Formats: sequence, structure tokens, C-alpha cells
Amino acid sequence: MTRYEFATLSIQTGTAARVLAGIERFLDANASRAKLFAVWTAEIGTLNRIQIVRGFESSDAIHAERERMLHGGDLFGATEFLEGLTLDTYAPFPFFSPLPTGAFGSIYEVRVYNIRPGGLRPVIAAWEAAIPPRVKLSPILLAGYSLDGAAPRMVHICPYADLGERSRIRAEAVAAGIWPPKGGPDWLMTMQSTIFVPAKFSPLC
Repeated sequence: MTRYEFATLSIQTGTAARVLAGIERFLDANASRAKLFAVWTAEIGTLNRIQIVRGFESSDAIHAERERMLHGGDLFGATEFLEGLTLDTYAPFPFFSPLPTGAFGSIYEVRVYNIRPGGLRPVIAAWEAAIPPRVKLSPILLAGYSLDGAAPRMVHICPYADLGERSRIRAEAVAAGIWPPKGGPDWLMTMQSTIFVPAKFSPLC
């Protein structure tokens, strides 16, 4: 099963263009090590952040690549401009297809939830019931659960044409009673949502 690495780079103000150029060179040079899905810059949320989403065949493959990169000192071609870096691994919920590539919208919402201890199984069950009617309104490209870090977490990725479409679809889903997943929020503690826009070389664009 594919494992997804979400690399979040916190960068110095005013360096985004140089960082993106370095990221593009780094990813081109290391294209055989992982499948690239996304390179996004934060537009709404905590700013001066760039998120890179890559897919690996296994957790072992992710850890090997991280060790190689950390020992080498070249952190996504952006080392000199970094203020911080987090590397999170997620496994997809079992009923989700592999993450696609292509044009799905001009903005991508990435939402991360902290899950209460013992809550992963009921969260997955709630989402499995709610996803089919929800995706009739607009795509949800991925939902997954964390495999590392201090607290159990889940992530989901939703593309939209623009913020207006996001507001409309969310309102429709709530009004129809199909969202949020019934019982799912009972197991969630905190949530953080970021609106990202794709870089010109992002496969998810």
C-alpha cells in the first residue's frame, strides 16, 4: 500500500520564488526515489509554508529517503531558506483509491485533525459511510491516518475551483445532512485547515 509523505517547509519571508526553484531542481534530480503528487504554497492559514506530497511503496522506503536526505544536508533544495521542516507519514483510509494527479481546482484545502486515543477505527467507519454521498458534490482526493508523530491524526485533501465553490459545497453538504460524517466529530479534538495554491510544476494543479 502506498504511503504518503507530507513535507511542510516553513521558509523565510520573501524567499518563495527561490525556494520553489530549488525544490523543482531537487525533485527532478530525485524523481526515481518517490512519486511526486503535489507542491503547494500556503495562501490561507499559516503563511510562508510550502507543502510537498510524495508517495512511497512502503514506510521503510520513506525512512530510507529521509535518512539519506538528512545525512546529505540537502533538504528539498531549500536548506538555506528554511525556518522549520516537518515530515509526516500517512496511510490512506482503505476505501480510498490511490491519490491521482491532474487539474482538480485552483485551490486545495488540506485539513489535519487530532484524533482522540482509540478513535481511529470509529473515524474510519464514519468516513466510509459518509464519503459516497459527499463526493457526489465535489472530490475528496485523499483521507488518511498518521503513522508517526506524537498524536494520532488524520488528513484530508479537497480541491475546489475557488473559495466561493468551497463555501457553497460545504453549505450544501451540511444542509443535506451528509457532512460532517455522523459520529466522526465525536472522536476529533483539534483541526487545522490550510488553503494551498499549486506551484506551476505541481502534478496536482
